[in-house]
Amino acid sequence: MAEVLRESVSPAHLGLLVLACGLATYLWRGLGVMLSGKVSADGEFFTWAGCVAYAMIAGLTVRILLLPTGTLSTTPLWARLLACALALVLYFILRRNLFVGIATGFIALVVAVSVT
Repeated sequence: MAEVLRESVSPAHLGLLVLACGLATYLWRGLGVMLSGKVSADGEFFTWAGCVAYAMIAGLTVRILLLPTGTLSTTPLWARLLACALALVLYFILRRNLFVGIATGFIALVVAVSVT
């Protein structure tokens, strides 16, 4: 299949595609810079957007814990919950140190799975 793609796409088309993607990206960045001075970061919209972002992260975290896919689905539920609980406890005890929280969760899950 890769050979078919190489034969059907010319370098000029790839260059045009990269240019179009770059322009689209920088267009939105430019609009963001132009509008950033006119929008209040403490306004209702940004408060709402922050709440939605936290809700999505929480929902995805719970989904990964309770309904995992791939290799994580072979781990027992108690191991995933224990690793998450330990990670949260150390995260908050050590003044919201994200690295410690993630490392604790990882190590706890590896140890729990290796023990079973």
